[in-house]
Amino acid sequence: MGKTGYFSHRSCRQHEMGPGHPECPQRLDAIEDRLLMTGVLDGLERIDAPAAALSDVELAHDRMHVAALRGLTDRLVEEQAAGGPEYTQLDTDTSINAHTFTAALHAAGAAVAATDAVLDGELENAFCAIRPPGHHATRDKAMGFCFFNNVAIAALHALQRRNLKRVAIVDFDVHHGNGTEDILAGDNRVLMVSFFQHPFYPFSGDKEPAANMLNIPVAAYTKGMDIRELVEMLWIPRLEAFKPEMIFVSAGFDAHRDDDMGQLGLTENDYIWLTERIKDIARRFSKGRIVSCLEGGYMMGPLSRSVEAHLRVLADV
Repeated sequence: MGKTGYFSHRSCRQHEMGPGHPECPQRLDAIEDRLLMTGVLDGLERIDAPAAALSDVELAHDRMHVAALRGLTDRLVEEQAAGGPEYTQLDTDTSINAHTFTAALHAAGAAVAATDAVLDGELENAFCAIRPPGHHATRDKAMGFCFFNNVAIAALHALQRRNLKRVAIVDFDVHHGNGTEDILAGDNRVLMVSFFQHPFYPFSGDKEPAANMLNIPVAAYTKGMDIRELVEMLWIPRLEAFKPEMIFVSAGFDAHRDDDMGQLGLTENDYIWLTERIKDIARRFSKGRIVSCLEGGYMMGPLSRSVEAHLRVLADV
């Protein structure tokens, strides 16, 4: 106990969606370079993420959604062999290459394996340095750079296979985690708390969410101190009343003031503060059990510094 796991897999770097796309393999390189340079990586338990079984993915997703992505991949590989395109476009900003399906299985597998390692007492907590991200993936649709919902899969694994009764999901990405909400709304075993810029992609989360969803839409240019006040006033009492047995984090760092994907005003110190508050709840109610999964964050400097800040708190380094 007392160790922080760092789960990743080389296939997560092989998925990419075309030149200039912001959700790129270099995101993981920037994070790892920063953790190596600062020595933080020395304090983590590095673990090669397994691929999730299809039965794991189908905890959160319709079987037809999984089969369709697999079929699109098989067709793309065949077309490429005949000199066809490198990518299949799913929507205006989301596409697959020949490696996407495998990468998505390893991203989900990282979240499931981290959950098991933490519940088995092998690790105190874990961070999954994975891509593609997951929190926009709904039960039956890929969107917003996301294919499988890593956090939702892991949360349902903890509930349905590891027999936990209550888990919390904390989402601090700049975008609303509409996919996680789609999958878990109305499931009283789950409390999801989030803040996100609104109005903003995916233009959801502000209309009468289910009782187990605590959404805090905030205006563009909201600063970190205002976010902290909202978290203290709204998130913390709900989490304390819910008493989660484990906490999952959709760790998006695109709410950083220097990330031009959004217009919120968080800094590394705000991510330190948020992680400290999450860790305090986990210590009091969840035996310290946290699994955090990378979501957004698209400017390499702010992303890597923010992940470093997050991991320094998780790992006490």
